Amino acid sequence: MDLQIKNKNALITGGSRGLGKAAALHLAQEGVNVSICGRSTEDLESTAKEIKNYDVDVYTFICDVSDLDSLAQMHNSAVEAMGDIDILVNNVGGTKSREGLEGTSMDDFKGTFDLNVFSAFELMKLVIPGMKNKQWGRIVNISSIWGKEYGGNISYMTTKSALIAATKHAARDLAKNGITINSIAPGSILHAGGSWEKMITENTEEFVQDFIAQNLPMGKFGWPESLGTLVAYLCSDGAGLINGSCVVIDGGQSYSV
Repeated sequence: MDLQIKNKNALITGGSRGLGKAAALHLAQEGVNVSICGRSTEDLESTAKEIKNYDVDVYTFICDVSDLDSLAQMHNSAVEAMGDIDILVNNVGGTKSREGLEGTSMDDFKGTFDLNVFSAFELMKLVIPGMKNKQWGRIVNISSIWGKEYGGNISYMTTKSALIAATKHAARDLAKNGITINSIAPGSILHAGGSWEKMITENTEEFVQDFIAQNLPMGKFGWPESLGTLVAYLCSDGAGLINGSCVVIDGGQSYSV
């Protein structure tokens, strides 16, 4: 399917591996020029090499998005390299603490907001003027099923829920400008270097199989290519009426409707 987004410019945070890499590759398959940021030069260079196979422009930037002061410089560098950003994928996410309420410090709680919410908020503000000038733009924020229902730790769950809410509010504000803003709520998707790979390596085979049996109706972990396909579709004109939505991609794992 031709999604009719060839020659658009995309910026993907955490685009060097995992879900961000899948998003970058699927957009590149559609002819989208791609800027990716990450913290590992090696991962960025490896992913950029794959993206170049699709004969698009690709740019890489070292950036820790939780350092909010660095975002404007990174955005400006991307714009200088490729032009205004048409597509923004806020993919970076994680947690500064894996504890509950009593075990989570205020600094770690705030740090998780910097990582999962405030970085996305700031980048949305940075790209929107260019999108408004063109009267076209696509923003996709990667949340989690644990932003929709109970799961994970208190920092992660709270911030991913906040990201879904910010997405909905911003989408209504900017709909008249030809800009759509949606979030995606992945379930347990396995990829190299991700938290689910770590869970598998740190636990017994019996523990892992029990987790799969209890939580994953398909009998296996999800795969990042499905999310990449969804990101590309949400960025197309064909998905122009999807706005302010949170699209779950979890193989039936979540319990909410």
